[in-house]
Amino acid sequence: MIKLRYGNTNTFFLHGNDANLLIDTDYAGTLSVFYKEIRKNQIEIPDITYVLATHYHPDHIGIISELMKQGVKLLLIDTQINYVHFADEIFSRNNRLKYKPINETKATVISCPESRDFLFAMGINGEVISTPSHSEDSISVILDNGDCIVGDLEPINYLAAYNDNLKLKKDWDNIMSYNPKRILYAHANEKIIV
Repeated sequence: MIKLRYGNTNTFFLHGNDANLLIDTDYAGTLSVFYKEIRKNQIEIPDITYVLATHYHPDHIGIISELMKQGVKLLLIDTQINYVHFADEIFSRNNRLKYKPINETKATVISCPESRDFLFAMGINGEVISTPSHSEDSISVILDNGDCIVGDLEPINYLAAYNDNLKLKKDWDNIMSYNPKRILYAHANEKIIV
């Protein structure tokens, strides 16, 4: 796994034996700095088979439509379908971004239970789980090597700050049932689990 940082959002490139997966992008208008970051890491656009968003907030999906124009396929979890255009109105306020909405009709749509087999076919061992406490469309990617990419999920050490956030507790209980070794956040430093 390669962590890519070219704006405000950590994104992750997973190299599989047969295909590769980019998890999240940054805000619209960041394509040129994305190019610099992938070049620095010896990645080219044709190396990116699929792009998967942890959720459809603007700072996670800003260049997906541009990547799709270049042949990258969108991997969409079925629980995310109704949220793909969440950021369209936000991006439309700034014409300089020249944002083009994502065409979800061209996506490969799978469910979380299907994700393990799908990722395995790519040569990636892991699965996608729903973690809807941040937003209803939020997902986390749990890899068998112990890495867990959680997007904007509130950090586990924040649990005590919330009196009755049962949704967040349920998400963390689910994640911890996989015995992760490293939690990778979109906007915070990674956390090693001991």
